[in-house]
Amino acid sequence: MAYTPVELRHVRVARSLFGYNKAAVEQLLDEVADSFENVWRERGMLDEKLDTMEKQLAELRQREALLTQTLMAAERAATEVREQAKRQAEVILAEAHQEARLVTRGAQGEKDRLVAERKRVETLLRSALGMIEEANVTPSASAADAAPTADSTDTTAESVTAGSARPADTGWRDDTREFQRPNLFVTGEPEARAG
Repeated sequence: MAYTPVELRHVRVARSLFGYNKAAVEQLLDEVADSFENVWRERGMLDEKLDTMEKQLAELRQREALLTQTLMAAERAATEVREQAKRQAEVILAEAHQEARLVTRGAQGEKDRLVAERKRVETLLRSALGMIEEANVTPSASAADAAPTADSTDTTAESVTAGSARPADTGWRDDTREFQRPNLFVTGEPEARAG
């Protein structure tokens, strides 16, 4: 039978003729009751402490579970963000390559157009220069044939020996292959212009 400290204090032991000393037994019971009371009190405090610790443990386990879930969610989110960033980077890179191809094609087309335009302009310029040279050579030759004097013969010889020098009014420049627009409305005789 289990006793509480209070019950131990009120226990009455049966007496006999040659029984235990009453004072000694009561003192022993009081000491046992005091010890038991201390143990009982400590047990109560330990029970309360255990309850508190179990509650704290439950809270910590809940926090741990929550942290684990949060960590897993964060890892999933980070993985998704990485994959999305990778997909976006691939899309941007593909668009950049496409744009670069378009720009390259456009630049190549523009280059081809400019080369063709340059050839066309060169052809036109050569044709124009040929016409100008013919126009300058033809009047000089007809004038020399019409009046072959000693002075004009010397002048013609000097112009021939000077190389293929061209009149200044044509604006011919050998160093750059550029020319100035000739003055086609110059008045006067062909000999005066050729001289």
